[in-house]
Amino acid sequence: MSVKLERINAELVRTISTILANETRDELMRTVTITAADVSKDLSFAKVYFTSIKDMSKEQLEKELNEASDFVRKKVAEKMDLRQTPKIKFIYDESIEYGNKIEKILSEIHEQEKA
Repeated sequence: MSVKLERINAELVRTISTILANETRDELMRTVTITAADVSKDLSFAKVYFTSIKDMSKEQLEKELNEASDFVRKKVAEKMDLRQTPKIKFIYDESIEYGNKIEKILSEIHEQEKA
């Protein structure tokens, strides 16, 4: 991946995080943490990965965020100096849960070895 795309991805994460924390009235949006962004080479599309402390199904969270994606895209266009503002698709980030699951398994194995 090019340095330019990496920089845009990082800036997109920061910008969307700020928008969700400060410019939305929906309490659900404030529980969301943006973990990564993956912008296409032509800047037309961006996958934005997130997690949330809200006790809701992943599918419901994704649905709610994707319904707000036009609002978020408009705010991103105002804040970022891009030739084209990418269409945003929010995707639940499974990597943190996966990491926690691996950590738990390793802990269990370690405990069994002690016994």
